[in-house]
Amino acid sequence: MQVLFNSRHPQATELRDLTERRVRFVLRRVGWLVPRAEVQMSDVNGPRGGIDKRCQVELRTDGAGSVVVTSVAKDWRTALDNALARAARFLMRLWRRGSDSRRLRHRLISGEG
Repeated sequence: MQVLFNSRHPQATELRDLTERRVRFVLRRVGWLVPRAEVQMSDVNGPRGGIDKRCQVELRTDGAGSVVVTSVAKDWRTALDNALARAARFLMRLWRRGSDSRRLRHRLISGEG
């Protein structure tokens, strides 16, 4: 899996290695579905503070198109973890839905149902 990281904020760029490790770890079960992952981190309102750290994860999948998930939190790590958790849940749902429909189709064709 190719992991691309993009950020203009100096504190976020320090998280490049951590981001790549977290993406690979969270998507380890469905990594074969995702040949490319892009992570963008930005500070929404600059130095004013508050809940403004934004993480956008875009997963390019084989067969399901692109999955884009965005999370906003008080710190970079929380925003990253929340976005990755939502993306992983979505991919697992897609994968299960696909395998369930294949199973059902097989049952109908073979006359078991």
